[in-house]
Amino acid sequence: MRPLRAVVIYLGAVFIGGALLAPWLCWLARDFAPAFPRIAGAPFNRFVDRSLLLAALAGLWPLLRALDARSWRDLGLVQPYGQSGKFFGGLLVGFLSLAAVAGTALACGDRLAAPNLTAHKIVGSVFSAVATAVVVAGLEEVLFRGGIFGGLRRVLYWPFALVISSLVYALVHFLRRADFAGPVAWNSGLVLLPRMLAGFADLRALVPAFLTLTLAGVLLGLAYQRSGNLYFSMGLHAGWIFWLKIYGALTVADAGAHAWFWGTSRLIDGWLAFLALACVLGLFKFLPLGEKRSPYMISK
Repeated sequence: MRPLRAVVIYLGAVFIGGALLAPWLCWLARDFAPAFPRIAGAPFNRFVDRSLLLAALAGLWPLLRALDARSWRDLGLVQPYGQSGKFFGGLLVGFLSLAAVAGTALACGDRLAAPNLTAHKIVGSVFSAVATAVVVAGLEEVLFRGGIFGGLRRVLYWPFALVISSLVYALVHFLRRADFAGPVAWNSGLVLLPRMLAGFADLRALVPAFLTLTLAGVLLGLAYQRSGNLYFSMGLHAGWIFWLKIYGALTVADAGAHAWFWGTSRLIDGWLAFLALACVLGLFKFLPLGEKRSPYMISK
């Protein structure tokens, strides 16, 4: 069970190490406040978010080595030649699935265009969303699907590995923003971390948001399992992230909107997004992702 143990150790190191690193990042930013006033003035929870990300990136390579990933092929990254159809096919599915959610919310009046929108803001938001989608989709697919799912299925029946890796993916993305008051001490990150996990005690936050994130992880893992590499998964993930960024930047909630069904600015925390992803799951067997392969086989 070495891969499972490696994943548990990695997650523990990310959360605990990131929480311990956050105060030092905060103090460092304040030391250079005259040069970077905006960063220094950020709330402490932002430093916790960033330190968790840094810890995750720092531990990525040791994790992949522990999961016996010795080459890019082991992570699902084969030569890109001939893979453009998979990437853009995934991008189209991801884009259209959440575009339907966003469009429905806007058409029904439960979401409105943000006030004072300008062409400059719209164009800037689009470019920012594209850049974020490309970077985040690439990093997260290598980590969660190529690394964690790929490593776990070496020792577990692949559906079990898929469920475990999808739950890990949902957990990492389920952290909520939490305020911190008072002076920052060495253990402030450890104090704040349980509050960031408080969403598990809130039924309306847990259902359907956590279910939707888990379903998203399942879809991305199934795409990797069926296609044999990460290109379709990357495209699918990028299409989703694009809409998450655009939706939050360019729209606002109507005063009487029912967030539990329509979702908030996060888009994926409502039942409508869950239903949309469930439809994608139903369509998966009709998508030309490639022939069914052994759980361990990577396509060329």
